[in-house]
Amino acid sequence: MIKHLPVLVIAIPLLAAIIIPIAGRINRVLSWYIATAVTFICFIISLSLLQTVLNEGRISYWMGGWEPPFGIEYVVDHLTVFVLIIVSFMAFMGTVYAKKSIDNEIGPHRTPIFYAIYLLFVTGLMGIVMTGDIFNIYVFLEITSIAGYTLIAVGKKRQSLVAGFNYLIMGTIGATFILLGIGYLYLMTGTLNIADLANRLPELYQTSAVITAFAILAIGLSIKVALFPVHIWLPNSYTFAPSVISAVMAATATKVGAYAMYRILFTVFTPAFFASLGFQVAHVLLVMAVIAILAGSILAVSQKDIKKMLAYSSVGQIGYIVLGVSLMTVTGLMGSMLHLLNHAVMKGSLFLAVGAVVYRYGITSIEGLRGMGKKMPVTMAAFTIAALSMIGVPLTVGFVSKWYLAVASIKVGMWYLIPVIMISSLLTAVYFWRVIDNIWFKAAEGEEHGHGHAVSTGTKAVEAPLSMLVPTLTVAVLCIVFGVLAFAPASLAEQAAMILLK
Repeated sequence: MIKHLPVLVIAIPLLAAIIIPIAGRINRVLSWYIATAVTFICFIISLSLLQTVLNEGRISYWMGGWEPPFGIEYVVDHLTVFVLIIVSFMAFMGTVYAKKSIDNEIGPHRTPIFYAIYLLFVTGLMGIVMTGDIFNIYVFLEITSIAGYTLIAVGKKRQSLVAGFNYLIMGTIGATFILLGIGYLYLMTGTLNIADLANRLPELYQTSAVITAFAILAIGLSIKVALFPVHIWLPNSYTFAPSVISAVMAATATKVGAYAMYRILFTVFTPAFFASLGFQVAHVLLVMAVIAILAGSILAVSQKDIKKMLAYSSVGQIGYIVLGVSLMTVTGLMGSMLHLLNHAVMKGSLFLAVGAVVYRYGITSIEGLRGMGKKMPVTMAAFTIAALSMIGVPLTVGFVSKWYLAVASIKVGMWYLIPVIMISSLLTAVYFWRVIDNIWFKAAEGEEHGHGHAVSTGTKAVEAPLSMLVPTLTVAVLCIVFGVLAFAPASLAEQAAMILLK
């Protein structure tokens, strides 16, 4: 059984997605129990794979006993388990959280089909991370995307349907670019296995077909990770999706897109390919990353809806991930990977906290959060911890990844990136301070001039249900845990970066 864990982490949620609609006809709540158990099992498998990789090294699993490159291969290395643990953990937290939240936001009668699609979404994410076949990256990417379109559109608001449709259009364009790029590579090499591609491509680096393949793959991946300016599908998708989907997608979907970018840029093409080109690809990525960091932060400052503010904030944070990639050094990639982890826990916690407010009060406006610190003190404490981490306060995860990115920038002589990071952090402090000020230092509307009993009843603490509160707090606490014990993820990220740049 243990040797089949690489395929079980994909097969189990896929089979559960088929079973859940049937189980839901017997008992709607049963679908939640199945989804929770399955995502927890996937998380345990991820931890087991981590232990195996650390002890024994890279795992290669051949589907059906067919030796690669002729058969489909699943590959597990340090980068794989790094991203796999993020995906499986946030999927598990999201499932626990979803029980009350989804009943409230989409209705109990639709929950079985919701959990089935949710597990398809998780299956796609796991598949992208595990596969060693570039065409299968595309296949699993489409499974993830189709499930994602549906999960966004399932919300009660009309805007949810429009947001899902816009995501569908942009996602299809991105997928088309990716498929065309894969087609060019197959045309030139006759293989789809990533390791085999890496062996065959060097002698073809100067061909126009391979250069074209790289260019259109880069465009397709940029759309999938929502890199500015092809980010237009992301803000409304996160804003109008059910709260748990906003949290899970923000924590996993673009992160897995970044993983695909790592694999294609550094495993399929390798740094030697970029050196062979007549122009600096790294500089193009660097400029786009800097624009994304600043534009995302500026756009977030101007928002009045808390979910949309967090969505535009994600656009800026994706810029940080790409910034580390553009530096093309071990330290830069470490910063990029750590920010991938850090943004998952930070933004996951923020969206989960906002979802709790939506559940209890139906509020998403920043102004409507006035006095919320007295009404939901534990939830708002979790929000504040994650917000401070987003700013980059020391002893939080946000500081760690920004520190590595700053160090990497200095090492390659790009000291001018330090002001970019500092300005972005300052803007982040500005837009989060507006929220924190409303939460903790302003009275709720209608209570400014209240007296006596009216004030005490108006400010009575009414937290979200425990099933929503526990995941929110757990993810928020990790913002501090990984900030203080940064050596644990940093050591894994360093090994993954060294493997990519070898």
